[in-house]
Amino acid sequence: MAQVLLKVKGLKVAYGGIQAVKGVDFEVCEGELVSLIGSNGAGKTTTMKAITGSLGMADGDIEYLGKSIRGQGPWDLVRQGLAMVPEGRGVFTRMTITENLQMGAYIRNDKAEILLDVDKVFTIFPRLKERKDQLAGTMSGGEQQMLAMGRALMSRPKVLLLDEPSMGLAPIMVDKIFEVVREVYAQGVTILLVEQNASRALAIADRGYVMDSGLITMTGDAKTMLHDPKVRAAYLGE
Repeated sequence: MAQVLLKVKGLKVAYGGIQAVKGVDFEVCEGELVSLIGSNGAGKTTTMKAITGSLGMADGDIEYLGKSIRGQGPWDLVRQGLAMVPEGRGVFTRMTITENLQMGAYIRNDKAEILLDVDKVFTIFPRLKERKDQLAGTMSGGEQQMLAMGRALMSRPKVLLLDEPSMGLAPIMVDKIFEVVREVYAQGVTILLVEQNASRALAIADRGYVMDSGLITMTGDAKTMLHDPKVRAAYLGE
């Protein structure tokens, strides 16, 4: 049985007088790709921010590698192997692509290995290699998404959290991003994917969770959920 790397227990998050997450439980095991789907405003991004310590929780706990990480900040968690690619990408716009990737390895001091990992990222994202000296702020949304994912990989994460990676991208770029998610997963990185594009997310996942109004309303094998009439009616427009 695979080790549980990430366990969310009874998570509640409130801000501005609104209870955005109302007692959520789910887990991600080593070697899994788990998709958390749901409509806009369901509480998915709030959940991700609570996991990574960028938003406080009102109640519940989050365990990573069997220990509570409640109260720890994003920097602490990256050091422990928990990295997030946030919604909106958050690249350093006035730095070059190469500099952004080097920033992703700030917790490391193995210079030779860092250079090798930059080359690995360039193999996954040839477009970034072509533009390695370009300022990140001058890139398209899809290219910035690739860069944000590449930068997160530079920390050599055990678990990679992806928050809405396809949001706002042209269809051809959405195809590329999902290809890359599959490739990263195939290399042995455990992934928690939050995504509004439910059909694409479930198609590449092992398991899925449906979130609605701050609650987990359904869970199961991703391929089974993909063909579930209730899921298809609610999230796939059928």
